[in-house]
Amino acid sequence: MNRTLKNLAAVLALWGAAALAWANPPIFVLNSLDATVSVIDPVSLTETRRFATGKEPHHLYLTPDEKSLIVANALGDSLTFIDPKSGDIQREVRGIIDPYHLRFTSDMKWFITAANRLNHVDFYRWDGKDLSLAKRVSTGKTPSHLWTDTKSTKLYATMQDSDELVAIDIATQTILWRIGTGKMPADVFGTADDKFILVGLTGSDGVDVFDVSGSQPVFVRKIKTGEGAHAFRSAGDKRHLYVSNRVANTVSKIDTHTMAVVDSFSVPGGPDCMDVSADGNTLYVGSRWARKLSVVDVPSRKVVKQVNVGKSPHGVWTLNHAPRQ
Repeated sequence: MNRTLKNLAAVLALWGAAALAWANPPIFVLNSLDATVSVIDPVSLTETRRFATGKEPHHLYLTPDEKSLIVANALGDSLTFIDPKSGDIQREVRGIIDPYHLRFTSDMKWFITAANRLNHVDFYRWDGKDLSLAKRVSTGKTPSHLWTDTKSTKLYATMQDSDELVAIDIATQTILWRIGTGKMPADVFGTADDKFILVGLTGSDGVDVFDVSGSQPVFVRKIKTGEGAHAFRSAGDKRHLYVSNRVANTVSKIDTHTMAVVDSFSVPGGPDCMDVSADGNTLYVGSRWARKLSVVDVPSRKVVKQVNVGKSPHGVWTLNHAPRQ
């Protein structure tokens, strides 16, 4: 083979590798107590590498342009930006105080963080690259998880240690109302019509449902799922929702039309954050106490693989995911 053909073969090989990576973006797992991120190959289901972040990375979110995955390092007071397709670190942003949970508003105009240990929610302006703090809102005790409605008018935040759900007006960044919940509210999820908000009760055995369509919230019911109900992830069909029951070692499936559990299956090791493959057939679950990523085949309801990761795996995410509603 002459030099030209060898060079062409090398270019084609590199192009093929890049195309494969783009077609099969990695799964990311945040190892909170190791201050690392595990990068998992979705085909072989093996950890391909692990790199350091700031202290206590718990949650992550995609930028509006979908070019960066933001990892929030709560005790590191920083954000790590990662390429969601290659897994390469792009940059680090310091001076973001206690970013435990994070999200953009639905219109992608505001970046919001929950300061879990410092009892406030921060609103940042985002110009496509840089963040500037607009307002710090004192909330309740231990703000945990965040959700915004589809019109970007309201932010919902759970207060883990004062057992509350708080609504904040996004335009003015002022608190609209607060309502009591069950014990240790954690993740929060809103239905696609913005009528209902669901709250996982980590200190209890289920999910509180609130009607938020009026000026004041109304408690609707509690859905019993399992001890340590914690994190949500949409099944991607605009109807069903998964909730991880960390103490019960189960994942429940909720029908958001009937607000009832329609399925439940075992996931060992303290199931926590989750993601769902684009086709809806695979559920990736961080097994918090076992240092594993558990891979569930949804049709069979079975754990088909467990991947070794770091200490206290929390956030789980892949670009190749099902719709979030």
